[in-house]
Amino acid sequence: MEFKKILILVSTLFFSFGTSWADTIKIGFNVPLTGFAAADGESALNGAKLAVKQANNTGGVNGKQIELVVYDDQASPKEAVPIANRLIEKDGVKVAVSGSYSGPTRAAAGTFQSAGIPYISAYAIHPDITRAGNYVFRTSFMGEVQGRAGALLIGQTMQHRRVVVITLKNDFGKSLAAGFKAEAANFGIKIVNEYEYSISDRQFGPIVAKVRADKPDAIYASGYFFTAGPLVSQLRSGGVNAPVIGQEGYDGEQFIKIAGASAEGVIITTSLDRDSNSPEARSFISEYEKFSGNKVDMVSASTHTAIKVVVAALRKAGTISPDAIRKAISQTKLLAATGQISFNKLGEVRKNVEVQIVRDGDWHYHSTIRDQTLLAPPNY
Repeated sequence: MEFKKILILVSTLFFSFGTSWADTIKIGFNVPLTGFAAADGESALNGAKLAVKQANNTGGVNGKQIELVVYDDQASPKEAVPIANRLIEKDGVKVAVSGSYSGPTRAAAGTFQSAGIPYISAYAIHPDITRAGNYVFRTSFMGEVQGRAGALLIGQTMQHRRVVVITLKNDFGKSLAAGFKAEAANFGIKIVNEYEYSISDRQFGPIVAKVRADKPDAIYASGYFFTAGPLVSQLRSGGVNAPVIGQEGYDGEQFIKIAGASAEGVIITTSLDRDSNSPEARSFISEYEKFSGNKVDMVSASTHTAIKVVVAALRKAGTISPDAIRKAISQTKLLAATGQISFNKLGEVRKNVEVQIVRDGDWHYHSTIRDQTLLAPPNY
């Protein structure tokens, strides 16, 4: 198999700390750099590179510089497993991060678990990812949690009752819809209809016509920026004016560019508050935009957070033993741009959900969902 590999060696310092330390500390990183998810992959890679740069500028790990070993998984599960094996067997990584979608992350998780190598999902949301085993963690919300947050937002905060659900038919969309539907009735929501679409779809005429006939109070629609942009634009041009509530897949400048004026008023649940007063968030936003030349998005922030967790764990462990690194990750407590990070027994993060709205062509603060009972991820 041909591997598309980008090896990012920030710098290499030569120290003598015993045989347990290589010249650099390698962190494996799978990310989609080509194909339909390449824009998200670029954001993820930039977020990871910034975190590595910041860590190396503050002494690295035990005096060693961090080396990010990057492979393009094309957002494909078929690519992810061989890449995981290559990172473990050829590159010798002792810890890895996924900057990719649920399909490839879910596929690779079992390989890292079997090898006893800690693996962190930066933003992939499928529930089975952490269920691969105790070496697998996630620094963003699982899909069901974010779906439950969407039900609270629409039913309690916005007080809408008749809702149409539009679901992307993949791990991402199905997980979000499952969480939403599980809690909808508890917030007084009646699901009028649910319509599904495929990740390759860009023309939504039939769905728009059905939604227009349904006359919902609100629309809960899953999707990535490249599907949600055309969907929202066509809903508006088709005469559907009901509020559209999405999720982190919309989160970024690309959605607004694609949807144009139709993006105004769209609301999403996500991990990053652009208007936050948190020093960690303000610092990340400023440094990321300077570093990359692009606006921040959920993907860059979540990946930056995941690498920060790895660096903190490596420093705490004081060794490159995967067992020690795994233990250190499980005990991690740190404040990042995406919130307070700590893990439960399943390796899931527990934190607030940020709600953003498009105003004047940019993402801004709408509200924060803090119901920790509703947002609690499973422990097994």
